[in-house]
Amino acid sequence: MIGKLTGTLLEKNPPQILIDCHGVGYEVDVPMSTFYHLPNVGEAVALLTHFVVREDAQILYGFATATEREAFRQLIKVTGVGPRMALGLLSGLTVAELAHAVTAQEVARLVKVPGVGKKTAERLLLELKGKLGADLGPLPAGAVVASDAHSDIQQALLALGYNDKEAAAALKALPPDVGVSEGIKLALRALAR
Repeated sequence: MIGKLTGTLLEKNPPQILIDCHGVGYEVDVPMSTFYHLPNVGEAVALLTHFVVREDAQILYGFATATEREAFRQLIKVTGVGPRMALGLLSGLTVAELAHAVTAQEVARLVKVPGVGKKTAERLLLELKGKLGADLGPLPAGAVVASDAHSDIQQALLALGYNDKEAAAALKALPPDVGVSEGIKLALRALAR
């Protein structure tokens, strides 16, 4: 129904943003992968959207790319996975990481995302097999290790009380091939400054 919004970004309160489209303000929930790439408040923004109508709410979900939106749509088709969990999955994993986790049937990779249990992860892998990531080539081995290490480092920082923005900023400063324990030390040093 509403497929795209183009307007001025008025507010950023993760995971929700407010976009002014010719005098009408739309509240849009976005995954953190999209949130981190948003322009500053007051600047123009364009997002692809998915409109969900429930008995008690009408919610817009926004995405920076068509690939993200398609992954979201595939995720919400899975039994037991609602829009909130799909948003959480796309916040914790890139579309490429999610696709490769499905292709490689990596339950452990999906369980690392907050709110996803082992049974849900297994159901996701079963129902998304062949639907998500079939067209992607193999991910280089170093990229999988680095993304797993970065995910573990981020989870450790969040557990220590840092917010998503602080953790993301600390992760950007880390080398891509850093180990978990060394990465946590480097991230904590960067955050202490």
